[in-house]
Amino acid sequence: MESFFIEGGRPLTGTIRAAGNKNGALPILAATLLTDQPVLLTNVPRIRDVETMVELLADLGADAAWTGPNEVRVHAATLTKTELDVDLAKRIRASFLLAGPLLARERTATLPPPGGDVIGRRRLDPHIHALRELGASIELGQSYRMTTPGLRGAEIFLDEASVMATENTVMAAVLAPGRTTLANAACEPHVQDLCRFLISLGARIDGIGSNVLRIDGVDALSGGAHTISPDHIEVGSFIGLAAVCGGEIVVENAFPDDMIGIAPAFRRLGVEMVYEGTSIRVPAGQSLVIQDDLGGQIPKIEDGPWPNFPADLTSIAVAVATQAKGTILIFEKMFENRLFFTDKLVGMGARIILCDPHRAVINGPARLYGDRMESPDIRAGMAMLIASLCAEGSSVIGNIRQIDRGYERIDERLRALGARIDRVPAR
Repeated sequence: MESFFIEGGRPLTGTIRAAGNKNGALPILAATLLTDQPVLLTNVPRIRDVETMVELLADLGADAAWTGPNEVRVHAATLTKTELDVDLAKRIRASFLLAGPLLARERTATLPPPGGDVIGRRRLDPHIHALRELGASIELGQSYRMTTPGLRGAEIFLDEASVMATENTVMAAVLAPGRTTLANAACEPHVQDLCRFLISLGARIDGIGSNVLRIDGVDALSGGAHTISPDHIEVGSFIGLAAVCGGEIVVENAFPDDMIGIAPAFRRLGVEMVYEGTSIRVPAGQSLVIQDDLGGQIPKIEDGPWPNFPADLTSIAVAVATQAKGTILIFEKMFENRLFFTDKLVGMGARIILCDPHRAVINGPARLYGDRMESPDIRAGMAMLIASLCAEGSSVIGNIRQIDRGYERIDERLRALGARIDRVPAR
């Protein structure tokens, strides 16, 4: 088990490039099972979750391998099994994304309960409902056993705008005869990227970017090549990092359209940023002052389905708020365990009141001091890393495999900005 050792309080400067979208790469990798032709994917983030998905594809019989630092080739000419390996599946939540492709192609799938971050209840109900509407029979037990005589198009309304349920439904529907209309669909950038990828292989999907998708089933998909879109969550993480660490940082590979719900929240925290094409420059010496609501009322940042502020950035917003002058409410609506990590920041000197599992009030700026911590999940780990980099003294963050699940070579990339961070064996 490794830890990060961080010496905080140093201004960070330079340029950092956002990696490919983790949450885009995972469903796109799953979707390569929908064709028996080769697929080449580039700009794939080489992180633990993606490596596990590649292993899952290979275990099912696909020829799946890394052919470059950020390049994966998958050729699922034939599949030798339709039951996921339990040990691999429990590593990642995204293992459940293989349900749709396996049902569409093999008409059967057996999936153990998926793994992933323990950030609260994460329902599989929308997946099960949608797949049943498409014609699957599903037995619930220690595993999810799914069969179908053949999927068919259907009218489907998701009872929540679940990203993964949207992706599973779209993947199942692209080879299902007839039209599938999917209402209350998620429309995050990575959902859009999956749809664009499928269209490049011959799928027929209309309504991309909206909450109503219409999929007309086709007989087969071809092979092809696709470049994974940049990770807007990583872009937001780096903006937060730059805002509290003093120096000027330029974040490359940032699509302005992907910042529509992110930039206003950071500006509410007083963060100044400048768009320069597909880069975002965060100037040095930020004077972070929280923007009150009209009448001097305490403002809030709340997450929600796209294009609202992403749930995956609420932890980062908390870290930035500890360094901003004023008071703000962070309202995390989606996951009841997401904000529990705030006790780590309180231990560093942050002034945070955790009102309940979903709401935290932060008053800043607070002088932070280095501490020893454990990362409970990907985004909390990154927030703790940001706090450690702007804190006085040294910090040790354990369980960094959580951070590695979402951020590729983060220690190397931060050292290039001047950070004092080392990866060391756990003591």
